[in-house]
Amino acid sequence: MQLVFATNNSNKIKEVQQLIPDHITLLSLKDIGCHVDIPETQNTIEGNAIQKVNYIIEHYGYSCFADDTGLEVNALNGEPGVYSARYAGAQRNADDNMNKLIKSLENNEDRRAQFKTVVALHLNGKLKTFTGICKGTITETKSGTDGFGYDPIFKPEGYTKTFAEILMEEKNQIGHRGKAVKQLVEYLNTL
Repeated sequence: MQLVFATNNSNKIKEVQQLIPDHITLLSLKDIGCHVDIPETQNTIEGNAIQKVNYIIEHYGYSCFADDTGLEVNALNGEPGVYSARYAGAQRNADDNMNKLIKSLENNEDRRAQFKTVVALHLNGKLKTFTGICKGTITETKSGTDGFGYDPIFKPEGYTKTFAEILMEEKNQIGHRGKAVKQLVEYLNTL
């Protein structure tokens, strides 16, 4: 079975590739000749994931899945949420986003947050979604060099290290994207 993972983010592709079973060939947007930034104009994480798979089906005709992820911070009423990638502006710079978030939480004792990933799958004319959540806290400073996005300032519950300080295999076991992709894989294995 071939499935397109509708992302241009090479870090996400590496992460997900480790979770997908061998009998599924994962294709990137580059593999299918899609070099455009797929629109993400919905006001929910789920809406953006669905918008991406619908775009690939409509323009390329491939069975596919897409994800959208947001970091939801309790003290900020769920922000940055669906705007996580563009929190500090359209340039989508991870350092700018982290710096803005750390500043927004200055002197705030409630640092609870959660990563939420929704994976939308469009296969055989059917649309399904899978949701993964990882709860944790926002650190006061960046720590670690692995991972991407907000990983250097997100410490998952029960851990003393940030996502950027733990191995990708471990992150896949406990992380939001890993949880959503595992549900996707379980579903694909029933077909």
